Amino acid sequence: MVKFNEVVLDRTFAALSDPTRRALLARLSEHDLSVSELAAPFAMSLPAVMKHLDVLSDAGLITRSKTGRTVACRLAAGPMEEAMAWLNRYQRFWSESLDRLATFVEEEPDPCPPSPTRSPSPASPSSGVSTPRPPKSSVRGRNRRNS
Repeated sequence: MVKFNEVVLDRTFAALSDPTRRALLARLSEHDLSVSELAAPFAMSLPAVMKHLDVLSDAGLITRSKTGRTVACRLAAGPMEEAMAWLNRYQRFWSESLDRLATFVEEEPDPCPPSPTRSPSPASPSSGVSTPRPPKSSVRGRNRRNS
């Protein structure tokens, strides 16, 4: 059984749970960007974007480097690779389970073996009397629609 670092997985999935952070990672997947370039399309303050970047950095999903006054961000795939390995394990499980289910459903049932001929059994004697079922619905009464 493969052992996964639970702390890394927890941080990765927590970081990926926010749509803003996923959007930041999507932008970084195209090319490295400065913090101000990353923040430009978002309707939030630069400090708010920095907090998202801190979460991504703590999860190991991005790296930051400073050149002069510019901080550049780069995507780091390591934690996502471990998360993908974890997800693939369950994807294989569900694929195999669904394949077995499909095979079971698609199998043609064996024809039923002929049953030995027997004389029909007499109806069981019953002392109870059948009562008629009540009608399924009653006559409509007055309501707002038909008044």
